[in-house]
Amino acid sequence: MATIQANASGTRTINITEEHLQTIDQYQLFRDLIDSNGYVDEAVLEKLKLNVRSLLESEAGKDKALLDLCLDVVYHPNMKAYGLQQLVLLFINWKNKAN
Repeated sequence: MATIQANASGTRTINITEEHLQTIDQYQLFRDLIDSNGYVDEAVLEKLKLNVRSLLESEAGKDKALLDLCLDVVYHPNMKAYGLQQLVLLFINWKNKAN
């Protein structure tokens, strides 16, 4: 399990499990998420939430791992753009170690 910082001051955190990272990878949730400018802002977080909501409404929504990712991470009350940026960095590091 890893913990990401959810805000710049470090007062809020979110716990990320191996299963969360595997689910992000399985559904390729970060593919084409961030615009060419490279900034992770609230619009990018909203785009992720809409993508996940769409998956939940489809057949893939029957996947408990995806639902857990939503409840534990994406829709976590502390999740803001800063937290998403930290999650993306954690995912990249995790993916690089796996390869």
